[in-house]
Amino acid sequence: MITIDAAGKKLGRLATEIAVALRRKDSADFAPQEMPQVMVTVKNASKIDMSDKKGEHKLKSYSGYPGGLKEETAAHLIMRRGIKPVLEHAVSGMLPKNKLRQRFIQMLTIED
Repeated sequence: MITIDAAGKKLGRLATEIAVALRRKDSADFAPQEMPQVMVTVKNASKIDMSDKKGEHKLKSYSGYPGGLKEETAAHLIMRRGIKPVLEHAVSGMLPKNKLRQRFIQMLTIED
């Protein structure tokens, strides 16, 4: 179990630290094809240092259907659902784009 304190850290630097911890890239027995059994807990997520410019950044999702592109600013998403989805989106973008990505995200616990 790895615990990371998010108070005062930038969003991108924190997401990188979480992604490295989830994949266990800092361990001596790292193998890219294996799923390490480690739980990562992030505490004080609401105290992340996020600039106003980052709040204007648009997060996009596409349903696959014509006209199915949805855009929402990070600041609006934080007001609506909290910091958790923004942090999960940032960490997800730093994980490998394969079948293990969703399993890595399930090993992440974010606490305000």
